Amino acid sequence: MAQPILLELPPRDPREALYDQLKTAPLEHAEALLNVYQILQELQDRGILELAKGALGSSERVLQILVDVANKPEMIRGIRNLMILAKIADGFEPEFLEGIERAVKIGLAEARDREPIGFWQLIKRLLSQPSRRVLGLTASVVQSVGKGLGP
Repeated sequence: MAQPILLELPPRDPREALYDQLKTAPLEHAEALLNVYQILQELQDRGILELAKGALGSSERVLQILVDVANKPEMIRGIRNLMILAKIADGFEPEFLEGIERAVKIGLAEARDREPIGFWQLIKRLLSQPSRRVLGLTASVVQSVGKGLGP
């Protein structure tokens, strides 16, 4: 009777394929590897790698310090205030804020380039339609804040 032929394959190391890729990587990715080496050297020169190494070694202590700082009442209040300011900023269209930025730049440039305007010119500007619109907005905001302060 025929005996089956047993096929015994040597066990394959899954790391072998990775090692083969690693051997060819410097040839295939030479420019990228050089860039990474330059970045690492810059981090080393500036002490960032040493700082990161120290932070990793004492990560629990660093985390405890951060938690202690974050638990202070003034930090909690500051974080809440930043969240409220973010909500306020979310209400504005980006184009509106960009317009304000441009207007401030123009106003500052005009203020630097010439003599201060006279009293009647100032009154004339304040009574113009665009100025009255901004003054009305400002008065509404001030009135709302005043109401929020209580009786």
